[in-house]
Amino acid sequence: MSLPTNGAVTPENRLNSVALSGVTANLPVLSYMGKRVVTTETLAHGYGTDEGNIRTNLSRNIARFEEGIHYFLLTGSELKVFKNRVAKSNSVGSNARSLTLWTEKGAARMSKIVDTNQAWDFFEKLEDSYFNLREVYGVMLPNIDDPIQLARAWADAMEAKKQAEQLTHQQAEYIEHLEELFAEGLSPVQFCKRLNGVNTSKISAFLQSANWLYDDNPQGRHAQWRVKSAARDKYLTEKSAQVTPNSAASFTTYQPVLLRAGAVWIYRKYLKGALPMKRDWGGEHTHDKYLAEDI
Repeated sequence: MSLPTNGAVTPENRLNSVALSGVTANLPVLSYMGKRVVTTETLAHGYGTDEGNIRTNLSRNIARFEEGIHYFLLTGSELKVFKNRVAKSNSVGSNARSLTLWTEKGAARMSKIVDTNQAWDFFEKLEDSYFNLREVYGVMLPNIDDPIQLARAWADAMEAKKQAEQLTHQQAEYIEHLEELFAEGLSPVQFCKRLNGVNTSKISAFLQSANWLYDDNPQGRHAQWRVKSAARDKYLTEKSAQVTPNSAASFTTYQPVLLRAGAVWIYRKYLKGALPMKRDWGGEHTHDKYLAEDI
């Protein structure tokens, strides 16, 4: 079996790649958010299918996959940063607008969906020889009998440590900025009004497509948004109010209320450029726009 070598040389690992039993080409080592990952292209080759089928399987079974646990979807500034990290490789196409990176849990779950002997065998090789390799600060441990590899590993570890410290600082700024934007009791629309450039008239429909909201009045002139069970008490909650108009029967109104985890999710989508934006938006984020370039 041959694999796309990608030629990836990441800041985390200049030892380049690992060998898998029965695979002719070494597998480049990639990490994201502190986790070992593989590309959709690698899974497709290893599982004996094509990338389109992997993407279709993810779309059809999206409820079984959680972003950040099973996979990472990189777009916008996050994709740009990752491209820069692997600039000397062909791991990411220059014109790619998005990239899916699979964690060990995601690769395992996808192998069960593909459900072929080849997929199972390839995942076992990934599990034994790729995902479970020991590392320090994201740097693969070298052959201790090779002084050149030891010297390179030491230099790489120092560089990776420095990058990790910088990332920690950036994340602290990100959290501080998010705390300034978020307040208890805000609806998703109210929160997004604090984000420069967001088309807030389309936010509820966007969250409907994300399986957070549903319209309780689909035949009416105005939508009545309710929280779906998939998002309830995780990303959103609801507050209700009893309305009694003059000379009319009383009725209950509901308003979705954003929880902290929901605000984090929306803000990450904002920095990725994945929210519906105004046509005249100039590309600037909120006043700490540099966060969008660093995170």
